[in-house]
Amino acid sequence: MDSLHAILLALLQGFTEFLPVSSSAHLILLPRLLGWEDQGLAFDVAVHVGTLTAVVLYFRRELVPMARDWFQSLLTRQNTANSRLAWAVLWGTVPVGLAGLLFKGYIEVNLRSELVIAAATIGFGLLLWLADSKGRGRRDEYSLRVSDILIIGVAQAVALIPGTSRSGITMTAGLMLGLSRQAAARFSFLLSIPVITLAGLMLTRDLVSSPGLVDWGAMVIGIVTSAITAYVCIHYFLKLLERIGMMPFVIYRLVLGCLLIYLFV
Repeated sequence: MDSLHAILLALLQGFTEFLPVSSSAHLILLPRLLGWEDQGLAFDVAVHVGTLTAVVLYFRRELVPMARDWFQSLLTRQNTANSRLAWAVLWGTVPVGLAGLLFKGYIEVNLRSELVIAAATIGFGLLLWLADSKGRGRRDEYSLRVSDILIIGVAQAVALIPGTSRSGITMTAGLMLGLSRQAAARFSFLLSIPVITLAGLMLTRDLVSSPGLVDWGAMVIGIVTSAITAYVCIHYFLKLLERIGMMPFVIYRLVLGCLLIYLFV
């Protein structure tokens, strides 16, 4: 892979993985728009490792007590706020894990078209606008109930459809359930940790069985670039969220969806 291609794709992954705009849609579309060859499994693994590194580093102060209290809850069967949040992240991952196992092949064959991406980009963008305009919740991520976790988890499974945006639809669900913008975003980012880990493991499994050679230079570029950009993105998104809301991302999704329809339909 050309180094410039690797940098641009890693920047794109890092900036879009945690914004409500669908990183998978951008990684599918950019090579097609510019006439590049598919970046391949190895590079997909690299950028997943990069974004996973970023979110773990950013939330390290929350993850340590969550992990500690979660293990303690296994031994004592007594929960704290941190252990309940850890359980919420784990249970919220179950729907997308099951959906990935059942429908991954079908989605890759039938739902990676530009029309599907455009429709999902516009449709779920409008849903995000509705949730943000109607939802002025005050709840934090520690207040999630079992029913809330199930709803957000199912919403995350829907994000397997390219163009939906995993972070976008989980934030949408959180806002509709009465979470604040900050809480919806933070829980969405915490939910991304097991999801990105599972996706990376599945890609690694496919990579191991692939006969192709690995471009280690592109791998390093992908990991480092996507990690740095994702970390910066998380930091400033959370910092500016209360001030700017979701409307800039809704507008971007509508413009992008209309552009896709104009170019490809």
